[in-house]
Amino acid sequence: MIRRASLVLVGALMGATAMGVVYSATIPAVAANSSTYRELAIFGDVFERVRAQYVTPPQDDKLIENAINGMLSSLDPHSSYMNSADAEDMRTQTRGEFGGLGIEVTMEEDLVKVTSPIDDTPAARAGVLAGDLISKIDGQDVRGLKLEEAVEKMRGAVGTPIKLTILRKGADKPIELTIVRDVIAVRAVKVRVEGDVGYLRVISFTEKTFDDLKKGIEKVKAEVPGDKLKGYVLDLRLNPGGLLDQAINVSDAFMERGEVVSTRGRNPDETRRFNATPGDLTDGKPVIVLVNGGSASASEIVAGALQDMKRATVLGTRSFGKGSVQTIIPLGDAGALRLTTALYYTPSGKSIQGTGITPDIKVEQPLPPELLGKVEAQGESDLRGHIPGQNETDEGSGSVAYVPPEAKDDIQLNYALDLLRGKKTDPAFPASPDQAELKK
Repeated sequence: MIRRASLVLVGALMGATAMGVVYSATIPAVAANSSTYRELAIFGDVFERVRAQYVTPPQDDKLIENAINGMLSSLDPHSSYMNSADAEDMRTQTRGEFGGLGIEVTMEEDLVKVTSPIDDTPAARAGVLAGDLISKIDGQDVRGLKLEEAVEKMRGAVGTPIKLTILRKGADKPIELTIVRDVIAVRAVKVRVEGDVGYLRVISFTEKTFDDLKKGIEKVKAEVPGDKLKGYVLDLRLNPGGLLDQAINVSDAFMERGEVVSTRGRNPDETRRFNATPGDLTDGKPVIVLVNGGSASASEIVAGALQDMKRATVLGTRSFGKGSVQTIIPLGDAGALRLTTALYYTPSGKSIQGTGITPDIKVEQPLPPELLGKVEAQGESDLRGHIPGQNETDEGSGSVAYVPPEAKDDIQLNYALDLLRGKKTDPAFPASPDQAELKK
């Protein structure tokens, strides 16, 4: 299943903050004609009649919120109204940190299963182990809760306590732990060395992504001598997107010069171009970018920039195809408006809206037997009400989004490693100077 992808515009329309989200302090007024005012009067009349005559008393705030969302959802799948709680949740996601315990979890047999405690977090210090099953949160049974609901209960204000009841294999009875929440920094980039190749997996584009990537590249260089390092695999699979400025910075990390992306709005004078700055953090080493149907928005900007500028080879399957930019407009205490204000274009001038990034080398990742028939390809072009792309065809965008949990089963990753090591060749491999070493 594909997560809804998003891209938040960064820059200075009016009053950009350190969060990297564009805040529009004023909205240009456009005079409405008389028919618009008549229709607004009808809306007001319907609202009052519903309040006065509906079979049960409705909540005024819910009526208004749903009406606003009805208007915005008629525009495209990514424009929406966020109430104050939703807006705060979005800010938390883009910051890349929150008040919590520090565990990665999934659902198993109606219980929350700890897949991994994060090092140096309250959960790890309290003795939570991978494989633990959380049966109760502050005395409330986890059974019957969705995973998202359970996670929300475990998050909270820094410094507040939470009691977990844990079932652990080999333990005679449930274990009760009281843990004090702390600031949890979510890793935006996971790094490891695959012998003579640096593997960089970008999970999402938060405020921490570029810094995490830079540290990751430094880690690879420290572990593998430059003359032994074959190159890097930049894994953008299952990456749903995030902040535009971080996508630009990540692209810039691999580039010396050239355009990264442009955004084009309603009016020609709203076109903005973003260029790379001198300084390739990888010293020109070969790069292979992995994408699949879960690569969307900001991750497509990176893949498209490195592909168009012949800096990297893109391998995998067609990406999600979300080429629109959303601006966050604060509405005071009422929340915020998330509005599509532009489309983005790769350096060659292509919009991937509704089409996605086509890999230079197509490599399918087979589904395991237990997922056959349960996982379907999906992309932007499948979303009802999406903005039609200028290059959109019947083929549409997207592909199956699946990455095996074990590297040994990851056909796409192993294909990339073989290419970097010269064990595979492919006629689609670009012949740019940056990739010459791969041809040896």
